[in-house]
Amino acid sequence: MPDIDHIGICVHDLDAALCAWRDGLGFRVADVCDLADRGLRVAFLDAGSSRVELLASSGPDSEIAGFLARRGEGMHHVAFRVADLDVALAAARSAGMMVLPGAGRPGAHGGRVAFLHPKSANGVLVELVEDHQAAAG
Repeated sequence: MPDIDHIGICVHDLDAALCAWRDGLGFRVADVCDLADRGLRVAFLDAGSSRVELLASSGPDSEIAGFLARRGEGMHHVAFRVADLDVALAAARSAGMMVLPGAGRPGAHGGRVAFLHPKSANGVLVELVEDHQAAAG
């Protein structure tokens, strides 16, 4: 059974969101990084065995710009850790789930990721994150 890797939350202002989540809620910031090729600035917060990912646009053409314009801030996706992304995608496809373009590209920490269309998962955007420790072993 896959574990929750992280929950992604879109925010307008990463610094303000960090203040709330870190200072107001007590989360420890594990990492902040820029994903220039995707137009994102992200922060990962430790949440037990999983994480919270805060995503902010670093430009008007970011991959979350449309989401923020339509829906505003809020939950964007749930990510599950899988041992082998190719096996997980084959299972998803055989179950009739729609895999979004870009499957297998590197995620924020270099591991391969893929997204499943919300229509395939009861209205939830699902990210599959390959556990690079499991994939390497």
